Amino acid sequence: MQAETTLDALEAVRALQEESEHGWVLDPGVGLKSLRALSRRGLVETADRETRAELSAWEGRPVRWAARVSPAGHDLLAYARARPAPARPLREPGVMPVELLPSQMTALRVFVGLAGQLTTTPAEGLAEQVRTAVHDRAAGRWRLMLTQEQMQSVAYGFWLHRLTGSAAEGNRFDRDYGIVHLPATEAAADRSRASGADTASAAP
Repeated sequence: MQAETTLDALEAVRALQEESEHGWVLDPGVGLKSLRALSRRGLVETADRETRAELSAWEGRPVRWAARVSPAGHDLLAYARARPAPARPLREPGVMPVELLPSQMTALRVFVGLAGQLTTTPAEGLAEQVRTAVHDRAAGRWRLMLTQEQMQSVAYGFWLHRLTGSAAEGNRFDRDYGIVHLPATEAAADRSRASGADTASAAP
């Protein structure tokens, strides 16, 4: 059962439960198959034999199946209402969509989390973008909307990450968006090498 289907079915159980006088859903409404799937995940609890007997007396008919939202199910619904909407934000002028792998997002969270200890702090608004990033489960990517300044800041964070052990995150960001942080000395060396290569190719 996919996440959206699970939440829809669980919300339907909750609504039916609230309408019930005794707090149990006797007529599944969402279907026994869905209820059993929710039960396997611990999101609904089913009535035991004694409770079904009490419900049968209440209803004046045999009750063979009854369910209600479990504590975990209540928590899931509360969490789902609080999560960011699973949709890409509208694009604004000067802002572009950025997709990061989980390992990149982990490194970026470390960077923005150190803001109070860094001399070169993350760009304004980057921490908020990280906090509200949307996870595309199907693609396995985190989606953010970043300004050019924020993207340069991300590249700086990946440069710090590279020097502490892993270059993969920064290299991937460079391949995807053509942005890499180079200290002034490295940038000057790159320009010197490029100039030398141009001179050599122009020589007779």
